Amino acid sequence: MFPLNRSLPPLATLLPFEAAARLESFTRAAEELGLTQAAISRQVRSLEKDLGAALFERRNRGVFLTPAGRQLAEVISQGLCRIAQHADDLRGGERAPRVILFCQLCEAFYWLMPRLATFNQRHPDIDLKLVTSTRPLTEQRDPFDIALQTHGRPSGNHTLAFTAADTIYPVCNPDHPAARDRPISLDALTDFDLLHHRAEPPDWMEWSDWFTAMGRDVATPLPGKVFDSYPLMLQAALAGHGIALGWQRTTERSIETGELVRPVVEALIQPEAIAVYTHRETVDRHACRALLDWLEEALNDPPC
Repeated sequence: MFPLNRSLPPLATLLPFEAAARLESFTRAAEELGLTQAAISRQVRSLEKDLGAALFERRNRGVFLTPAGRQLAEVISQGLCRIAQHADDLRGGERAPRVILFCQLCEAFYWLMPRLATFNQRHPDIDLKLVTSTRPLTEQRDPFDIALQTHGRPSGNHTLAFTAADTIYPVCNPDHPAARDRPISLDALTDFDLLHHRAEPPDWMEWSDWFTAMGRDVATPLPGKVFDSYPLMLQAALAGHGIALGWQRTTERSIETGELVRPVVEALIQPEAIAVYTHRETVDRHACRALLDWLEEALNDPPC
């Protein structure tokens, strides 16, 4: 086996390249590392020269990773993340153990944040960092240890830790016409504007699928407004603009406070609606295990 110094690229180039690849911007990488944009560019070019491969396509409006650059960025990110994790463990009492949780934006906002204080109270020694996104796990470039997302979304080769159920039902503002004589029939739902969430990739249950699961055939397209964001669609329902399909974990508190109501009694239970993953490179540390145990307990508690 050759000594590492014969195979490794210049170590000084790795951090600048990792930041530039993660942010897909030399300017933002320079801001993050406290360097100049020219210094980032020089380090990246030095790395490309050493490897004999183009890592970025340079265009007028920015820089874009090549396939080789994307593969290298993933390897370097994983390696640096593991080094950082071990370094934190070795520091012991000098720094609180950290765990990074990647979470879909809607679950983070509506389900996780109201409960996060209980985790902090139980584990005051753990520094929990939350990273949110509307994109699936396979497009997450920032480091993470544990991820929570809709089970139907692509997860790559990360390890599935466990799944949890959720329930889907229509919700609307209590002043909406559909709520005044509730519960109304399923057939009556299509007399009103329905709020639609079009997810990309298409891994989100839509109205036509929900009606089919309820044993109803409905003519498509169904009336209503279309949103590309579940939180935005839910806000439209709260404002009285129509009837939305709500997931129990993200709507239960609004129902408890009376901001939303269920105009029909029918609901669809999804036994594996939520999935929790561990990063394929995550080291089995106390902080990770504590967060996994808490998430499993919280997600499997009967909804309020």
